[in-house]
Amino acid sequence: MHEACYYEKGENKIVKCNLCPWNCVLHPGQYGVCQARKNVDGVLYAMTYGKITAMWNDPIEKKPLFHWNPGSFTLSISSAGCNFKCPWCQNWEISQFPIEKIPHEDVEPKYVVELAKRYNSPSISYTYNEPLIWYEFLIDTMKLAKKEGLQNVIVSNGYINEDPLNDLLKYIDAANIDIKAFKEETYRKIIKGRLNVVLRNVEIMHKAGVHVETTYLVIPGLNDSIEEVKNMAKWHIETLGPDTPLHLSRFYPQYKYTQSPPTPIKILEKLRKIALNEGLNYVYLGNAPGHEGENTYCPKCGHLLIKRWGFSIIQWNLTEDMRCKYCGEKIPIKGNFYGKTNLSKLL
Repeated sequence: MHEACYYEKGENKIVKCNLCPWNCVLHPGQYGVCQARKNVDGVLYAMTYGKITAMWNDPIEKKPLFHWNPGSFTLSISSAGCNFKCPWCQNWEISQFPIEKIPHEDVEPKYVVELAKRYNSPSISYTYNEPLIWYEFLIDTMKLAKKEGLQNVIVSNGYINEDPLNDLLKYIDAANIDIKAFKEETYRKIIKGRLNVVLRNVEIMHKAGVHVETTYLVIPGLNDSIEEVKNMAKWHIETLGPDTPLHLSRFYPQYKYTQSPPTPIKILEKLRKIALNEGLNYVYLGNAPGHEGENTYCPKCGHLLIKRWGFSIIQWNLTEDMRCKYCGEKIPIKGNFYGKTNLSKLL
């Protein structure tokens, strides 16, 4: 077991965890809300340290990150637990149970970094379950990855306290943050968290120079109103700027949330148009393979720049310095295009 950081010891072997806004006060034997941290005889332990439940070499577009090292692969790893209780979670088998109930492999940070290098992955992604509750293993692996010339990606709900986030920022290169809804009431009643904390942390990451993209899962009847999406788009522009990508993702019923149908494509198209009309330059549709909403278009001349099918790039119309081939507009894509070999095979 690995002792946790960001906690306080109290009387009678009671501890208080200070990693996320839950600030769980735990008696001996109790787990935190995240089910990843446990009071063992007055000491808080990170029960998931080095315990991996899934590992895969994913396209970076799957995170989804469309404007960061396009066409690259990223070694994706996960553990167990989450500090949110989303009833529609697609990875609920690993996010809603403690590690003791989930098949896993025990590894060291060095193993993860060596594996990423073996697969020629320029980055490691901490994903599938909530990575920020895996804090101790995260920061140890990220530090080593940086030393070995690799980059770090988090796919996260953004729910963490400010001090631990600031300590982690220097090691994060890119992040996709899920914004589950744009109403505080939805967060408190259904997701069991606070929207204002998530928005604060997204802003902190952006200001620190982390490449940020956001995802909004559109759930019929819950967060798909025109007003809500307009408000989110306005916040997006004011806080992150018009060039920060927003991914509107299609919902499919699963886990405990099966009363709603899959999001109609027409709803996604309508909300995408609204977000674009508000002033966002890059609004993408997720879980809609083959739809034009997966593509990147030049905000100046309107030409197709990147054509995608799912997580694959099948057409590329940008110069080496990421400018539109048709009008020269600079497109805010960071890193390199890694898809030349695969693209040439497709074409």
